[in-house]
Amino acid sequence: MAIRLKFLGAAQNVTGSRYLVEAGGMRLLVDCGLYQERALLGRNWDPFPVPAKTIDAVLLTHAHLDHCGLIPKLCREGFRGRIHCTGATAEIARVVLEDSGGLQEEDARLKQERHRREGRQSRYPEAPLYTAADAVACGAQFSPTRYGETVRLGEGVQAVFVNVGHILGAASVRLTVGQGPAARTIVFSGDVGRWGVPILQDPTVLEQADYVLVESTYGDRVHPSEKDCQEELARVVNATREAGGNVVIPTFALERSQDLLYCLNVLQLDGRIPHLLVFLDSPMAISVTEVFRRHPELYDAEMSDLVRRHKSPFDLPGLRTTRAAEESKAINHIRGTVIIMAGSGMCTGGRIKHHLEHNIARPESTILFVGYQAAGTLGRAIVEGAREVRIHGRTFPVRAKVARIEGFSAHADRDELLRWLSGMKAPPRQAFVVHGEPDTARHFADLVHERMGWKTAVPAYGDEVLLE
Repeated sequence: MAIRLKFLGAAQNVTGSRYLVEAGGMRLLVDCGLYQERALLGRNWDPFPVPAKTIDAVLLTHAHLDHCGLIPKLCREGFRGRIHCTGATAEIARVVLEDSGGLQEEDARLKQERHRREGRQSRYPEAPLYTAADAVACGAQFSPTRYGETVRLGEGVQAVFVNVGHILGAASVRLTVGQGPAARTIVFSGDVGRWGVPILQDPTVLEQADYVLVESTYGDRVHPSEKDCQEELARVVNATREAGGNVVIPTFALERSQDLLYCLNVLQLDGRIPHLLVFLDSPMAISVTEVFRRHPELYDAEMSDLVRRHKSPFDLPGLRTTRAAEESKAINHIRGTVIIMAGSGMCTGGRIKHHLEHNIARPESTILFVGYQAAGTLGRAIVEGAREVRIHGRTFPVRAKVARIEGFSAHADRDELLRWLSGMKAPPRQAFVVHGEPDTARHFADLVHERMGWKTAVPAYGDEVLLE
């Protein structure tokens, strides 16, 4: 059975994960993600390369926007099939997509007002890519499945979702096409998680595949240890408190916020940081945290033990959750040091921009980055040492301290990716290295070839291959 695979995103770049598989008379889309790199935003507006109504099903690895963020647009353009994913992913994706739609509506309104005031036009439509209502409408198409359960998609076409760590409900997808000796198995890694990190169980390795698509976001580096991350976080919090400023953390609502709460909880229990007010200033992060509470079966042993002892990080002393906009604004009138966690994680939108406005020019405050910052984003500019940045149409000097702790990443690093791939008992026919910046992806592809002897390729956007 011929299998045609087309790379429609996260190919020599990090975001916009999307792969089209045509086999057995079916069209399947693995992930349907939003592009977040500034230079590639125009792709979000492009029509889908095949009519949306001709796609039979979507297989969703997890609920990060760069993997699910274009689903409402796909549905609005005519997709009527099922969106297969784990139960936790379905719950979180509904929250994430509705929030995304609302933010896009708000950003479009602000952009229209600003451009009218400045008398200029945008390169992109001054309208939301989709609305919150569009996101809610597609929610009925989600079809939850369990890890290890076979999802029959058509004659001789089936998929299994396998725990890959990373975030709550995340999975790699093992797609099998055909039957008997002629059957071919394609594994889509999604985003691979890490071993020995808080809250979630370790990734499950897969033993066989004919073809593998593996992410490479951190394929050229090794993360610091969890202990080092805790020590650095304690140092940042204590130094900022002594200076009298705020710790402002641009954070992803999904996983990073919960990991930070876990770490802050441990540091407070150990007496390594003072008890400070911690604001989770993200309605989406609050909702996602509630999903975490509903899925204790996905916790690792350490997290389960904390819950049993009534020391859950989700009940952190001093934690304040702020859903209303007025509550969010009030944070910036508090005197003394507070810790503010707000989205978005790359500073591309959301409440974090308002907190940056109030803190980025304060030498006593610290802007702490704990996640990947894609090229072209505001977060990347700050991390790379910009002396001034533009926020909501105004220019601000960067006087705050800027810190970065990479070990909080939910992505596997170079060695962990190799560990995940090493579970294969025999080399696949080919490994496609995706979901990484060009140099990083090529570096990791060369590494896999040299160390494991695998045939590797780094596909570009729009590349199409025939799998035999």
